[in-house]
Amino acid sequence: MDQTLMPGTILRDRYKIIELVGQGGMGAIYKAEDLRLAGRYCAIKEVRPEPRASSSMLAQAREQFYREASTLARLDHPNLPKVSDYFSEGDYDYLVMDFVPGRELKEIMDEARRQDRFLDEKEVLTWADQLCQALEYLHGQDPPVLHRDIKPSNIRLTPAGAVKLVDFGLVKLLVPDDTRTITVLQGRGTVQYTPLEQYGGDTGHTDARSDIYSLGATLYHLLTGQPPPDAKQRFLEPGSLPSPRSLNPNLSFQTERALLRAVEMHPDQRPGSVAEFRAELLSQSSAVPGLLSLSAADERMWATALRENRTLITIALTLLVVALVVTLFSRPLPTTPPAVTPPPGQVEGIASPSPGPR
Repeated sequence: MDQTLMPGTILRDRYKIIELVGQGGMGAIYKAEDLRLAGRYCAIKEVRPEPRASSSMLAQAREQFYREASTLARLDHPNLPKVSDYFSEGDYDYLVMDFVPGRELKEIMDEARRQDRFLDEKEVLTWADQLCQALEYLHGQDPPVLHRDIKPSNIRLTPAGAVKLVDFGLVKLLVPDDTRTITVLQGRGTVQYTPLEQYGGDTGHTDARSDIYSLGATLYHLLTGQPPPDAKQRFLEPGSLPSPRSLNPNLSFQTERALLRAVEMHPDQRPGSVAEFRAELLSQSSAVPGLLSLSAADERMWATALRENRTLITIALTLLVVALVVTLFSRPLPTTPPAVTPPPGQVEGIASPSPGPR
Protein backbone atom coordinates (compact mmCIF):
# COMPACT_ATOMS: atom_id res chain seq x y z
CA MET A 1 0.00 0.00 0.00
CA ASP A 2 1.30 3.46 -0.84
CA GLN A 3 2.30 5.45 2.20
CA THR A 4 1.29 9.11 2.47
CA LEU A 5 3.51 11.71 4.05
CA MET A 6 2.83 12.38 7.71
CA PRO A 7 2.16 15.93 8.99
CA GLY A 8 5.44 17.50 10.04
CA THR A 9 7.46 15.78 7.30
CA ILE A 10 9.92 18.22 5.70
CA LEU A 11 10.73 17.91 2.00
CA ARG A 12 13.89 19.36 0.51
CA ASP A 13 14.67 21.13 3.80
CA ARG A 14 11.99 23.67 2.92
CA TYR A 15 8.41 22.37 2.70
CA LYS A 16 6.73 21.23 5.91
CA ILE A 17 3.71 18.97 5.31
CA ILE A 18 0.60 20.19 7.13
CA GLU A 19 -2.09 17.82 5.87
CA LEU A 20 -3.16 15.51 3.07
CA VAL A 21 -5.58 17.32 0.75
CA GLY A 22 -6.34 14.60 -1.80
CA GLN A 23 -5.16 11.21 -2.93
CA GLY A 24 -5.43 9.07 -6.06
CA GLY A 25 -3.87 6.10 -7.77
CA MET A 26 -1.07 8.19 -9.29
CA GLY A 27 -0.14 10.21 -6.22
CA ALA A 28 -1.33 12.68 -3.62
CA ILE A 29 -1.67 16.40 -2.93
CA TYR A 30 -0.60 18.00 0.34
CA LYS A 31 -0.91 21.40 1.93
CA ALA A 32 2.54 22.52 3.11
CA GLU A 33 4.23 25.49 4.74
CA ASP A 34 7.18 27.14 3.02
CA LEU A 35 9.82 27.43 5.74
CA ARG A 36 11.87 29.94 3.75
CA LEU A 37 9.00 32.37 3.14
CA ALA A 38 7.17 32.96 6.41
CA GLY A 39 3.40 32.80 6.10
CA ARG A 40 3.39 31.22 2.62
CA TYR A 41 1.45 28.01 2.09
CA CYS A 42 1.72 25.84 -0.97
CA ALA A 43 0.18 22.75 -2.52
CA ILE A 44 2.57 19.92 -3.28
CA LYS A 45 1.62 17.28 -5.81
CA GLU A 46 3.33 13.96 -5.30
CA VAL A 47 3.62 11.95 -8.53
CA ARG A 48 4.19 8.24 -8.07
CA PRO A 49 5.69 5.96 -10.72
CA GLU A 50 3.69 3.38 -12.64
CA PRO A 51 3.52 0.09 -10.75
CA ARG A 52 5.84 -2.60 -12.13
CA ALA A 53 7.51 -0.09 -14.45
CA SER A 54 10.93 -1.09 -15.77
CA SER A 55 14.01 0.97 -14.99
CA SER A 56 14.07 2.37 -18.53
CA MET A 57 10.41 3.38 -18.26
CA LEU A 58 11.10 5.04 -14.91
CA ALA A 59 13.96 7.01 -16.45
CA GLN A 60 11.76 8.13 -19.33
CA ALA A 61 8.98 9.03 -16.90
CA ARG A 62 11.27 11.23 -14.83
CA GLU A 63 12.61 12.95 -17.93
CA GLN A 64 9.04 13.62 -19.04
CA PHE A 65 8.14 14.92 -15.58
CA TYR A 66 10.96 17.49 -15.62
CA ARG A 67 10.07 18.58 -19.14
CA GLU A 68 6.42 19.12 -18.26
CA ALA A 69 7.16 20.69 -14.87
CA SER A 70 9.51 23.22 -16.42
CA THR A 71 6.78 24.14 -18.90
CA LEU A 72 4.24 24.59 -16.10
CA ALA A 73 6.69 26.74 -14.14
CA ARG A 74 6.74 29.23 -17.02
CA LEU A 75 2.96 29.66 -17.00
CA ASP A 76 1.50 32.80 -15.45
CA HIS A 77 -2.26 33.35 -15.53
CA PRO A 78 -4.69 34.67 -12.86
CA ASN A 79 -6.95 31.61 -13.19
CA LEU A 80 -4.13 29.08 -12.83
CA PRO A 81 -2.03 28.33 -9.73
CA LYS A 82 1.59 29.38 -10.08
CA VAL A 83 4.09 26.49 -10.17
CA SER A 84 7.10 27.60 -8.15
CA ASP A 85 9.29 24.51 -7.76
CA TYR A 86 9.75 20.86 -8.73
CA PHE A 87 12.11 18.15 -7.50
CA SER A 88 12.45 14.42 -6.84
CA GLU A 89 13.01 12.42 -3.68
CA GLY A 90 13.54 8.69 -3.97
CA ASP A 91 11.14 7.24 -6.55
CA TYR A 92 8.65 10.10 -6.22
CA ASP A 93 8.49 13.41 -8.08
CA TYR A 94 7.05 16.58 -6.55
CA LEU A 95 5.43 19.66 -8.08
CA VAL A 96 5.05 22.75 -5.85
CA MET A 97 2.22 25.19 -6.58
CA ASP A 98 0.46 28.07 -4.88
CA PHE A 99 -2.11 26.86 -2.38
CA VAL A 100 -5.47 28.19 -3.54
CA PRO A 101 -7.91 28.98 -0.70
CA GLY A 102 -11.63 28.64 -1.16
CA ARG A 103 -14.16 25.95 -1.99
CA GLU A 104 -14.31 23.42 -4.79
CA LEU A 105 -17.16 24.00 -7.23
CA LYS A 106 -18.24 20.43 -6.51
CA GLU A 107 -18.84 21.37 -2.87
CA ILE A 108 -20.89 24.40 -3.91
CA MET A 109 -22.88 22.34 -6.43
CA ASP A 110 -23.56 19.55 -3.91
CA GLU A 111 -24.74 22.08 -1.34
CA ALA A 112 -27.20 23.60 -3.85
CA ARG A 113 -28.53 20.15 -4.69
CA ARG A 114 -29.11 19.33 -1.02
CA GLN A 115 -31.14 22.55 -0.82
CA ASP A 116 -33.12 21.44 -3.90
CA ARG A 117 -32.03 24.40 -6.02
CA PHE A 118 -29.94 25.08 -9.11
CA LEU A 119 -26.85 27.23 -9.24
CA ASP A 120 -27.51 30.65 -10.75
CA GLU A 121 -26.88 30.52 -14.52
CA LYS A 122 -25.36 34.00 -14.64
CA GLU A 123 -22.88 33.13 -11.89
CA VAL A 124 -21.88 29.83 -13.53
CA LEU A 125 -21.33 31.63 -16.85
CA THR A 126 -19.07 34.10 -15.03
CA TRP A 127 -17.00 31.13 -13.88
CA ALA A 128 -17.11 29.67 -17.39
CA ASP A 129 -15.71 32.91 -18.81
CA GLN A 130 -12.69 32.72 -16.49
CA LEU A 131 -12.12 29.03 -17.22
CA CYS A 132 -12.25 29.70 -20.95
CA GLN A 133 -9.62 32.40 -20.55
CA ALA A 134 -7.36 29.99 -18.65
CA LEU A 135 -7.75 27.29 -21.32
CA GLU A 136 -7.17 29.76 -24.15
CA TYR A 137 -3.92 30.69 -22.41
CA LEU A 138 -2.87 27.03 -22.02
CA HIS A 139 -3.79 26.08 -25.58
CA GLY A 140 -1.96 29.16 -26.89
CA GLN A 141 1.40 28.00 -25.52
CA ASP A 142 4.13 26.71 -27.83
CA PRO A 143 3.71 23.79 -27.79
CA PRO A 144 0.05 23.89 -26.63
CA VAL A 145 -0.70 22.56 -23.15
CA LEU A 146 -3.80 20.42 -22.52
CA HIS A 147 -5.24 19.98 -19.06
CA ARG A 148 -7.29 16.79 -19.67
CA ASP A 149 -8.93 16.58 -16.24
CA ILE A 150 -11.37 19.49 -16.01
CA LYS A 151 -14.12 18.73 -13.50
CA PRO A 152 -15.93 20.54 -10.64
CA SER A 153 -13.60 19.11 -7.98
CA ASN A 154 -10.56 20.52 -9.81
CA ILE A 155 -11.90 24.08 -9.81
CA ARG A 156 -11.77 26.34 -6.76
CA LEU A 157 -13.72 29.51 -6.07
CA THR A 158 -11.51 31.87 -4.10
CA PRO A 159 -12.79 34.27 -1.41
CA ALA A 160 -12.19 37.09 -3.93
CA GLY A 161 -14.66 35.49 -6.37
CA ALA A 162 -12.15 34.20 -8.93
CA VAL A 163 -12.08 30.58 -10.06
CA LYS A 164 -8.85 28.66 -10.53
CA LEU A 165 -8.20 25.42 -12.36
CA VAL A 166 -6.09 23.94 -9.61
CA ASP A 167 -4.96 20.45 -10.58
CA PHE A 168 -2.48 19.87 -13.39
CA GLY A 169 -2.80 16.12 -12.89
CA LEU A 170 -3.34 15.31 -16.56
CA VAL A 171 -1.51 18.07 -18.31
CA LYS A 172 -0.07 17.04 -21.67
CA LEU A 173 2.25 18.76 -24.12
CA LEU A 174 1.20 18.50 -27.74
CA VAL A 175 4.53 17.84 -29.42
CA PRO A 176 4.20 17.25 -33.18
CA ASP A 177 5.41 13.84 -34.37
CA ASP A 178 6.12 12.69 -30.81
CA THR A 179 4.60 9.20 -30.71
CA ARG A 180 6.14 8.10 -27.41
CA THR A 181 3.72 6.78 -24.82
CA ILE A 182 4.86 8.08 -21.46
CA THR A 183 2.54 8.46 -18.49
CA VAL A 184 3.88 10.83 -15.87
CA LEU A 185 1.57 13.61 -14.84
CA GLN A 186 -0.98 12.04 -17.16
CA GLY A 187 -3.53 9.57 -15.90
CA ARG A 188 -7.19 8.79 -16.42
CA GLY A 189 -9.79 11.50 -16.41
CA THR A 190 -13.06 11.16 -14.49
CA VAL A 191 -15.42 9.28 -16.78
CA GLN A 192 -18.34 11.73 -16.73
CA TYR A 193 -16.12 14.50 -18.07
CA THR A 194 -13.82 12.50 -20.36
CA PRO A 195 -14.35 12.47 -24.16
CA LEU A 196 -14.29 9.14 -25.96
CA GLU A 197 -10.99 9.87 -27.73
CA GLN A 198 -9.25 10.22 -24.36
CA TYR A 199 -10.10 6.69 -23.23
CA GLY A 200 -7.08 5.46 -25.14
CA GLY A 201 -4.74 7.31 -22.76
CA ASP A 202 -1.70 8.69 -24.55
CA THR A 203 -2.39 6.44 -27.55
CA GLY A 204 -5.61 8.32 -28.33
CA HIS A 205 -5.55 11.52 -30.34
CA THR A 206 -6.46 14.42 -28.08
CA ASP A 207 -6.34 18.13 -28.75
CA ALA A 208 -8.00 21.35 -27.59
CA ARG A 209 -11.42 19.91 -28.41
CA SER A 210 -10.90 17.27 -25.71
CA ASP A 211 -10.62 20.01 -23.08
CA ILE A 212 -13.71 21.65 -24.60
CA TYR A 213 -15.67 18.43 -24.03
CA SER A 214 -14.51 18.25 -20.39
CA LEU A 215 -15.38 21.91 -19.81
CA GLY A 216 -18.79 21.47 -21.44
CA ALA A 217 -19.50 18.38 -19.31
CA THR A 218 -18.42 20.26 -16.19
CA LEU A 219 -20.73 23.20 -16.94
CA TYR A 220 -23.55 20.75 -17.80
CA HIS A 221 -23.17 19.22 -14.32
CA LEU A 222 -22.99 22.60 -12.56
CA LEU A 223 -26.10 23.93 -14.31
CA THR A 224 -28.30 20.82 -14.18
CA GLY A 225 -27.16 19.19 -10.95
CA GLN A 226 -26.54 15.94 -12.85
CA PRO A 227 -23.38 14.75 -14.57
CA PRO A 228 -23.76 13.77 -18.23
CA PRO A 229 -23.67 10.03 -19.00
CA ASP A 230 -20.12 8.93 -19.70
CA ALA A 231 -18.98 8.82 -23.31
CA LYS A 232 -18.91 5.02 -23.51
CA GLN A 233 -22.54 4.82 -22.43
CA ARG A 234 -23.51 7.50 -24.92
CA PHE A 235 -21.69 5.62 -27.68
CA LEU A 236 -23.62 2.42 -26.87
CA GLU A 237 -26.92 4.22 -26.21
CA PRO A 238 -27.36 7.14 -28.64
CA GLY A 239 -29.82 9.66 -27.30
CA SER A 240 -29.04 8.87 -23.65
CA LEU A 241 -27.88 12.44 -22.96
CA PRO A 242 -30.79 14.46 -21.50
CA SER A 243 -31.05 17.99 -22.84
CA PRO A 244 -29.98 20.53 -20.19
CA ARG A 245 -33.35 22.32 -20.25
CA SER A 246 -35.18 19.05 -19.57
CA LEU A 247 -33.31 18.96 -16.25
CA ASN A 248 -33.27 22.71 -15.55
CA PRO A 249 -36.08 24.51 -17.43
CA ASN A 250 -34.74 27.89 -16.31
CA LEU A 251 -31.67 27.63 -18.54
CA SER A 252 -31.50 29.85 -21.61
CA PHE A 253 -31.69 28.37 -25.09
CA GLN A 254 -28.27 29.83 -25.89
CA THR A 255 -26.58 28.08 -22.97
CA GLU A 256 -28.24 24.78 -23.82
CA ARG A 257 -27.15 24.93 -27.45
CA ALA A 258 -23.55 25.77 -26.51
CA LEU A 259 -23.35 22.93 -23.98
CA LEU A 260 -24.78 20.35 -26.36
CA ARG A 261 -22.29 21.30 -29.04
CA ALA A 262 -19.36 21.20 -26.60
CA VAL A 263 -20.16 17.61 -25.57
CA GLU A 264 -20.69 16.23 -29.06
CA MET A 265 -19.25 12.73 -29.33
CA HIS A 266 -17.10 13.40 -32.39
CA PRO A 267 -14.45 16.11 -31.99
CA ASP A 268 -15.22 17.54 -35.45
CA GLN A 269 -18.74 18.43 -34.28
CA ARG A 270 -17.49 20.45 -31.29
CA PRO A 271 -16.25 24.06 -31.44
CA GLY A 272 -12.80 24.15 -33.00
CA SER A 273 -11.33 26.26 -30.21
CA VAL A 274 -12.10 27.48 -26.71
CA ALA A 275 -12.53 30.99 -28.13
CA GLU A 276 -15.26 29.71 -30.44
CA PHE A 277 -17.00 27.90 -27.57
CA ARG A 278 -16.73 30.98 -25.38
CA ALA A 279 -18.35 33.13 -28.09
CA GLU A 280 -21.24 30.67 -28.51
CA LEU A 281 -21.78 30.42 -24.76
CA LEU A 282 -21.40 34.06 -23.75
CA SER A 283 -22.07 36.30 -26.77
CA GLN A 284 -25.17 38.45 -26.51
CA SER A 285 -27.70 38.31 -29.34
CA SER A 286 -30.48 40.75 -30.07
CA ALA A 287 -32.59 38.02 -31.63
CA VAL A 288 -35.59 36.66 -29.77
CA PRO A 289 -34.59 33.65 -27.66
CA GLY A 290 -35.57 30.46 -29.42
CA LEU A 291 -35.56 32.14 -32.84
CA LEU A 292 -31.80 32.39 -33.31
CA SER A 293 -30.25 31.06 -36.47
CA LEU A 294 -29.74 27.30 -36.34
CA SER A 295 -26.27 25.85 -36.11
CA ALA A 296 -25.37 22.30 -37.05
CA ALA A 297 -25.94 21.29 -33.42
CA ASP A 298 -29.37 22.96 -33.48
CA GLU A 299 -30.34 21.10 -36.63
CA ARG A 300 -29.33 17.78 -35.10
CA MET A 301 -31.28 18.60 -31.94
CA TRP A 302 -34.41 19.46 -33.90
CA ALA A 303 -34.03 16.40 -36.12
CA THR A 304 -33.84 14.19 -33.04
CA ALA A 305 -36.88 15.87 -31.51
CA LEU A 306 -38.87 15.40 -34.71
CA ARG A 307 -37.96 11.73 -34.92
CA GLU A 308 -38.85 11.05 -31.31
CA ASN A 309 -42.21 12.88 -31.54
CA ARG A 310 -43.23 11.91 -35.07
CA THR A 311 -46.49 10.28 -33.97
CA LEU A 312 -47.59 13.24 -31.85
CA ILE A 313 -46.71 15.68 -34.62
CA THR A 314 -48.72 13.65 -37.15
CA ILE A 315 -51.77 13.57 -34.87
CA ALA A 316 -51.49 17.31 -34.22
CA LEU A 317 -51.28 18.12 -37.93
CA THR A 318 -54.25 15.84 -38.70
CA LEU A 319 -56.37 17.54 -36.03
CA LEU A 320 -55.37 20.94 -37.39
CA VAL A 321 -56.49 19.99 -40.92
CA VAL A 322 -59.80 18.59 -39.62
CA ALA A 323 -60.40 21.78 -37.64
CA LEU A 324 -59.81 23.91 -40.74
CA VAL A 325 -62.18 21.81 -42.85
CA VAL A 326 -64.91 21.92 -40.22
CA THR A 327 -64.50 25.67 -39.88
CA LEU A 328 -64.78 26.26 -43.64
CA PHE A 329 -67.84 24.08 -44.22
CA SER A 330 -69.75 25.07 -41.13
CA ARG A 331 -70.12 28.74 -42.19
CA PRO A 332 -73.83 29.75 -42.82
CA LEU A 333 -74.79 30.14 -46.52
CA PRO A 334 -75.61 33.69 -47.68
CA THR A 335 -79.41 34.41 -47.46
CA THR A 336 -81.54 35.77 -50.35
CA PRO A 337 -82.75 39.30 -49.62
CA PRO A 338 -86.55 39.49 -49.07
CA ALA A 339 -88.66 40.49 -52.09
CA VAL A 340 -89.83 44.09 -52.14
CA THR A 341 -93.63 44.44 -52.61
CA PRO A 342 -94.42 47.34 -55.01
CA PRO A 343 -96.80 50.00 -53.75
CA PRO A 344 -100.47 49.87 -54.92
CA GLY A 345 -100.98 50.99 -58.48
CA GLN A 346 -97.45 50.08 -59.52
CA VAL A 347 -96.59 47.10 -61.59
CA GLU A 348 -93.21 45.65 -60.68
CA GLY A 349 -90.65 47.38 -62.85
CA ILE A 350 -93.23 49.84 -64.43
CA ALA A 351 -94.27 53.09 -62.86
CA SER A 352 -98.01 53.67 -62.78
CA PRO A 353 -98.95 56.82 -64.80
CA SER A 354 -100.05 59.79 -62.77
CA PRO A 355 -103.75 60.47 -63.07
CA GLY A 356 -104.49 63.40 -65.42
CA PRO A 357 -106.95 66.26 -64.80
CA ARG A 358 -110.54 65.39 -65.11
